[in-house]
Amino acid sequence: MTDFDPATFFSLEPRQFAQIVKSTPDDKLAEVMSSDLRGKVLDATFTRMPTLFRADRAGNTNTIIHWTVTGRPDGGSDTYEIVIENGTCQVSDTPQREPKLTLTMGPVEFLKVVSGSANPVMMFMTGKLKAKGDLGLAANIANLFDIPKA
Repeated sequence: MTDFDPATFFSLEPRQFAQIVKSTPDDKLAEVMSSDLRGKVLDATFTRMPTLFRADRAGNTNTIIHWTVTGRPDGGSDTYEIVIENGTCQVSDTPQREPKLTLTMGPVEFLKVVSGSANPVMMFMTGKLKAKGDLGLAANIANLFDIPKA
C-alpha cells in the first residue's frame, strides 16, 4: 500500500481517507500507528469530527464520550474527549469531564471505525472494541456523524 502517506493526511477528504484505510493492509496501518506519526493521525482525525457532526440528528443529545486508542509505542493509550452539547461537538485531547461512554480499541480498529471500513457492532461483539457506559449511545454514534463510506 503506497497511498497511506501521513504527510498528506491533513489534505485528504474524508471519503479519500476512508478509501485509503479500506485498501491498506492491517500491518501497514499498524506500522503507521506505532510510529511517531500516530499523534498526527489521531489529532487530524479528531480535529475533523466537529465538521462531520450532524447536529440535525443529535436532537437534544448532551453527552461526553471518551475515545481511548490503545497500542501506543510506549505501551500506553491516547484518550480524546468528545463533548456534544446544545447541537455542537467539541473535541479535546485532554479529557476533563466524566464520560457517559468510553470506547476503547486498538489503533487499526480505530482507523477502520472512523473511516466506515468496519462494523462497530461486530467489533464490539468480537471484543475488538470495548464500550463502557451508555451502550444505547454507543449504538447511536454512527448516526451523529457523517462517517464516510469507502
